Amino acid sequence: MPPPTGFYRRAARCGPFQRTAEGAAPAADPDQRMTAAAAFFYLFASVTVASGFMVIASRNPVASVLFLILAFVNAAGLFVLMGAEFLAMILVVVYVGAVAVLFLFVVMMLDVDFAELRQGFQQYLPIGGLIGAIFLVELLLVVGSWSIDPGLVQAPLGNVASAENLTNAQALGRVLYTDYAYFFQLAGLILLVAMIGAIVLTLRDRPGVKRQDIAVQNARTQAMAVETRKVPSRQGVEV
Repeated sequence: MPPPTGFYRRAARCGPFQRTAEGAAPAADPDQRMTAAAAFFYLFASVTVASGFMVIASRNPVASVLFLILAFVNAAGLFVLMGAEFLAMILVVVYVGAVAVLFLFVVMMLDVDFAELRQGFQQYLPIGGLIGAIFLVELLLVVGSWSIDPGLVQAPLGNVASAENLTNAQALGRVLYTDYAYFFQLAGLILLVAMIGAIVLTLRDRPGVKRQDIAVQNARTQAMAVETRKVPSRQGVEV
């Protein structure tokens, strides 16, 4: 039986099945741990697939977003089973806590007439079915012709001992900032361009609207901002 990896290795090293002292209960059978992990895997995977289907099948957009959140949470559970706790946390914090909640608020605040959107939907069914069939055929061709080279599977086993003491975040950071450093910088540039584009699209100079000129405000001196006048008694000041 091959040594446990990912979730199984962590459970064998620091899980509740580890013998802590002499006289303690005997360690559980590794097959039982693998059976429990497999049960959790099928549970998370089935709920993820069902939630993903309900995202596109639900007619209520709010329900679709809620099913999307459920799919993200179960996908995070799959990452935990694989021993990638950091990725699971990022998935919950970023996608569920930020993106999905943002979608939910946007959908709830928009006043969309769904009856009007569904009008004329039938005329797009043939081309939609054709595109879906093409994607399905491509997926079947890729899955049917894809295989793993046994040499590639055995090659990384020599580096397991050196990476065993690293945490999930350290291992991910080492790979991300060494092997994929240029791609990481390219992703940052793409996000920067997207941010600049959003600012340019929303920054419009409309006539008749008073705006602050920061340069003029910073150039003001005390003599320009404050004026002292002597006002006679019982008389006003003309501005």
